[in-house]
Amino acid sequence: MFQEDMKIYHLFISHNGEGDEEYLTFIQRLIEARDFEWEDHGIPGNNGSEDLNKQIEPAEVVIILSGLYARHHDLIQKQVNIAQKLGKPLVLIRPYGMEEVPGELEKIASGVVGWNRVCIVDRILEALEEE
Repeated sequence: MFQEDMKIYHLFISHNGEGDEEYLTFIQRLIEARDFEWEDHGIPGNNGSEDLNKQIEPAEVVIILSGLYARHHDLIQKQVNIAQKLGKPLVLIRPYGMEEVPGELEKIASGVVGWNRVCIVDRILEALEEE
């Protein structure tokens, strides 16, 4: 029996450049999520404002890896600002292995979640329903 075509969710996952451990770990979590098809419109390394705008515009949800926020504050803040300007819901992912998230991000996020792949998918779907 053929599985019906699944919806593909269009995401923008915050990034600082290829090879970042937290980014790669997060991508692996999404890959492991069953029954959740997704596409990341983020292109690590293309971090100009115009490039980021083009990456974020087609996304339904913007995922902010808050562990990157402390290490790459200006870049991640630029991604957040563009997402807000475009009216995209923000899902905030806690720093890997930690509970605390930056308060200024928590205030504007539609939700905060840890690294459990089921919780991540649920939070993304909830953010879409809230729109």
